[in-house]
Amino acid sequence: MLAQIGKDHYKKLHEILQLSRKNLKNFDESLIQRAFFMCYRAHEGEKRASGEPFFYHPVEVATILLKELPLDGVSVAAALLHDVIEDSGYTYEDIVAELGVEVADIVEGLTKISGIMINRETTQAEGFRKMLLSMVKDIRVILIKFCDRLHNMRTLESLPEHRRLKIALETRDIYAPLAHRFGLGKMKVEFENLALRFIDPEMYEFLQQKIRMGKGDRVNYLGKMIAPIKDDLEQQEFKVEVQGRAKHLFSIYNKMRNKNKSFEDIHDLYGIRVIIDTERIADCFSVYGFITQQYPPVPQYFKDYISVPKHNGYQSLHSAIIGPKGHMVELQIRTKRMHEFAELGVAAHWRYKEKISRDDVNIDSFLRWARELIKDADSAASFMEGFKLNLYHDEIYVFTPKGDMKTMPAGATPIDFAYAIHTEVGNGCIGAKVNGKIVRLNAQLKSGDRVEIITSKNQKPKPDWLKVVITQRAKLKIRSAINEERRLQVEKGRGMWEKMVAGTKKLLSDSDIIQHVKGYGLKTPADFFSALASQQINGEEVIERANNSRKEEPTAKTLTEEAREVEDYLQKARHELDAEGVPAKKDDVVIAGMNNIAYAYANCCQPVPGDEVIGFVTAEGVKIHRKNCVNVSNENLLKSERIVSVSWNRKVETDFLAGIKIVGEDRLGIMNQLTTVISKFDTNIRTISLNAHDGMFVGTMMIYVRNAEKLNTLMDKLKKVQGIFTVERLVS
Repeated sequence: MLAQIGKDHYKKLHEILQLSRKNLKNFDESLIQRAFFMCYRAHEGEKRASGEPFFYHPVEVATILLKELPLDGVSVAAALLHDVIEDSGYTYEDIVAELGVEVADIVEGLTKISGIMINRETTQAEGFRKMLLSMVKDIRVILIKFCDRLHNMRTLESLPEHRRLKIALETRDIYAPLAHRFGLGKMKVEFENLALRFIDPEMYEFLQQKIRMGKGDRVNYLGKMIAPIKDDLEQQEFKVEVQGRAKHLFSIYNKMRNKNKSFEDIHDLYGIRVIIDTERIADCFSVYGFITQQYPPVPQYFKDYISVPKHNGYQSLHSAIIGPKGHMVELQIRTKRMHEFAELGVAAHWRYKEKISRDDVNIDSFLRWARELIKDADSAASFMEGFKLNLYHDEIYVFTPKGDMKTMPAGATPIDFAYAIHTEVGNGCIGAKVNGKIVRLNAQLKSGDRVEIITSKNQKPKPDWLKVVITQRAKLKIRSAINEERRLQVEKGRGMWEKMVAGTKKLLSDSDIIQHVKGYGLKTPADFFSALASQQINGEEVIERANNSRKEEPTAKTLTEEAREVEDYLQKARHELDAEGVPAKKDDVVIAGMNNIAYAYANCCQPVPGDEVIGFVTAEGVKIHRKNCVNVSNENLLKSERIVSVSWNRKVETDFLAGIKIVGEDRLGIMNQLTTVISKFDTNIRTISLNAHDGMFVGTMMIYVRNAEKLNTLMDKLKKVQGIFTVERLVS
């Protein structure tokens, strides 16, 4: 195999193995070699948009992983193969056989999330849910995905402008904040700077030029500060590394845009970072004391992220000092270990442990966020809302009466805090004390607040709370409680109603109820039952009104009779035959080798023009099925002589009956939204039914459509209704 891959490729294998030996602790060298060869075989002959062999991309992803986020040999193998399942003939089972289950599982996780960026609005939610689910199973999935995205950003010039902009926006809005969420400070900065390069090229070049022009002055200025600081600290017997650092481009760009400043108005372009070779946290504070004896601090900029780390585990002392000529200089002080965690985030844990288990407390702190986000979301839309909320909000740190710390988004209220403790605490919240004083439930909490929640068993969440809370968890729990309360109210009212009409000759249907309660301002049967339970309406009056109207109107046909008439009409329209069985109207389909034969459409799969169809000969004629119908897809059956070829007549203009199944969130008004979409589509509904349970509903609709294209368009529109999870063809 070595002879077959060529010198250039062998050189790349050698580089990967060299980096592995340098940056990894224990790893299986043969595993990486086997993965490299499989990668080469899988992508041989493929090209990237730039014209270079596609094989170079996975190799570069593995190289970035080894340089930026060195994990383990399994991760390197998975990085080499991250596109193999999607882009080649290799399967999950092939990877298991060659490299084992652990590598195959990571590659499969990467495959599941590889196509999530097709459309930012319609596929993001479910795509990112898959990404987090894969990450929860193995955090290495997301870390390799970061390396994949970083290489794509570094080679983005080869793509058309519209695709460059789309990918750059995704990187800025999702990948950079997500990298920050996982503590990958260095990678986050590169994501943001590369994104800026393609989003606003002119500003990027302008800032690059300004930074480049001022580099000499900046280096000289910081050099004059760094030398005395380092000498002084070493005299105090501290082993330190003192670095000068420039504010990164995206940070300058944001400050100019958000504060409407010119480049010359940005005064904190200088920064110094002190890294101490020590395990003692107290040394960081001692070093801060020595430095501020030389250069006066700016107190309002002091932040202690050592005692209270950020949500991603980041630890450091932050401050600002006044340097020569009155320039403000950012100051960061941290230990060597803190610095490694600041640069590598969750990936740094591999440096300090031989083997990372899923139960590792440090790793679990990163995964807990993803688990809760997935668990709390009750729809794709709410998941995406929570995902972005968790990425972008600044954070505050508040405490329970016992001193336990809770990390909350800035702007959080006591109700948000109550739901962060427990759902029952949130549902029963009637008041709150902050630092010993009673506050309103819509008060905004601040870092350091000690919060005590006052509860009552009689309290129930109120709809107004939704205008107050900002955390996704609180919003979902409040909505869920309100929906459950209404469900119980509706069930109670339905029970009362059934007892009232038990002695009457005919139980009123839901449509009858609506007809007789319109005068009360009620729109749905659920509204009626709820009003009945809360004694806002008198059920006896409704029964009396219904009886009086029945005396005045002719007897209505039963639903069964109406359905039978519709079915009879439909059958006649489709299969109107003369005495000899010859169709009186032009055929909808053409059946190979058979003329003037009776046919009918199978109820099990409801074919419509545009579907691929097949005929099955029976004693009554030919039954027309969709080709993928389970009742005719048996391999032996397909070879049977009773199967005949069928095609649609191009001029068919009949309306066809089709069934669709809808699964979604059980909430008020969902039925009205669905029927409104269908009515605007100029489609008639034959039947509709919804069954709800535990906050979700499963609905079936039988509708009349002209062809599969129109049916698919309608289904796409229904999928866009808020709270709808899936819409698919009904198969009985």
